[in-house]
Amino acid sequence: MLRITCPHCGERSEVEFRCGGQSHIQRPELGCSDEAWQDYLYNRVNPKGIHTERWLHQHGCGRWFNLARSTVTHAILATYAMTDPKPEGLE
Repeated sequence: MLRITCPHCGERSEVEFRCGGQSHIQRPELGCSDEAWQDYLYNRVNPKGIHTERWLHQHGCGRWFNLARSTVTHAILATYAMTDPKPEGLE
């Protein structure tokens, strides 16, 4: 079981959280092509290595935050608020 550190509440069990998918996705501008909109809606990266995701502390503070973890080991490398930039070294 994962132990996730909410940036607002501290460390908790993973059962309190819900994953919301890949983070740092830019929505296309209005009037974009159908292909660009389709890419935004359906295509996500699936890396082997460091991946950034959105998580909701559903049974806690109810706030969203970003989490960086290794898809190989599931080790959590960083958690940070939605308004914060991606930490250095996670590019």
